[in-house]
Amino acid sequence: MLAQSLLYNICDRLIEYLKEILHSPQFVNRHKQSSKDFIRTRLLFFQTLFLFFINFIKGSYQDELDHYFKALFRLDVPIKYVTKMALSLARKKIKFDAFIEFNRHLLEFFYDHFTNTKQWNGFNLLAIDGSTLKLFKDEDIRKHFGIMQPKNGPACVMARVSQMFDVLNKVTIDAIISPYRVGERELFHSHMLNFLPNDLLLLDRGYPAYWIFNLVVSLNGNFCARISNHWKVVQNFVESGAQEALIDLQASYQSKKECNEMGLDVVPLRLRLIRVELESGEIEVLITSLIDGRKFPHETFMELYHLRWPVEVDYLFMKQRIEIGNFSGKSVLSVYQDFHAKVLAKNLTWILAFPAQTAIEEKENEKKYEYQLKMTQAISKSKDTIFLLFERPREAIEQLIQKIHTVFIAATEPIRPGRKFKRKHKINKKEYYINYKPCR
Repeated sequence: MLAQSLLYNICDRLIEYLKEILHSPQFVNRHKQSSKDFIRTRLLFFQTLFLFFINFIKGSYQDELDHYFKALFRLDVPIKYVTKMALSLARKKIKFDAFIEFNRHLLEFFYDHFTNTKQWNGFNLLAIDGSTLKLFKDEDIRKHFGIMQPKNGPACVMARVSQMFDVLNKVTIDAIISPYRVGERELFHSHMLNFLPNDLLLLDRGYPAYWIFNLVVSLNGNFCARISNHWKVVQNFVESGAQEALIDLQASYQSKKECNEMGLDVVPLRLRLIRVELESGEIEVLITSLIDGRKFPHETFMELYHLRWPVEVDYLFMKQRIEIGNFSGKSVLSVYQDFHAKVLAKNLTWILAFPAQTAIEEKENEKKYEYQLKMTQAISKSKDTIFLLFERPREAIEQLIQKIHTVFIAATEPIRPGRKFKRKHKINKKEYYINYKPCR
């Protein structure tokens, strides 16, 4: 109970810390488009707009606005205080970078003050992975983001997205949405601005390259990546039948160019290859900078690489549950605003749910399975609620946080180890129509 009370107190302090940032003139001035913006007192001032966009918007402008002010003013029924035209004009005044910076402050507080964050052997376990988002057919959107021409079917407007994700604590460290023509490896380079020496990076087989490994090592970090059998050094390793081997990886011509552009020394990298045999009989090869066999024995690596899976699940969650591809506006700016606002809202909800997850884990001894917070329900219950933490007086915040946690604790599901489902590689992409929004 004492630990639980301390976590409630940390959540309270987190909200106060974030409120100070949100209302600081410096933050507002950095993220408004013009010095003339937000100088008159109106309902849609900077903070109101900011909080509106982190309220998991899915429906029409007017419907979302009416319910937002219904919750804000504690009304019995939704009333039209602001028109959708006013919102459309007001959102042009706020930069999408506001949500990115706010997310950075949120994560800094999280890692500095939440004592129950998880690590693997002393490392923060991060994964970088990319995906795509299908956008609506608009000329400005098409010109900015570009199109993808599939093998079958018509061309479609598409954006490239990528994220650096903490797979144990389930928060997005950095998220990027960009034109489709920008490759995953280019976005990888941008993510590395957020990489720290105590981080261990998990990578899928689309990323391995000498320059990527060299960049991680140069930052005093570590990595574990699945590597394709197309590499000659991997082919030789597989044919040898060995369970593991130390290699000195040489740079290719292209990697030398990449390293020279980044100012990295081109030297052989001492790395370790690991053979992993799956239950299906398929052989996977992992490459890692963790070369100490005593500290990191062979048998730990299958479990380590499997820990990367939450980043895949998070993409599914973002696309299907918070509908990150369901944009509220028709401009390029609105796409960037909605994307980064929903990433921020997801992180904020999950971090505020940490005390609830701790309470759930404390009750596990009496049950057959381990239990976890059902994030879908947490997000659903957070809509029209989380933003109130920034609007209520300080004395009401702690009580509101405890009420939110009570709801979170009731939304649990068992973790059943060993369950497997056949992966569907061909999934019909859900399409959102900008003129036909759902009824919340």
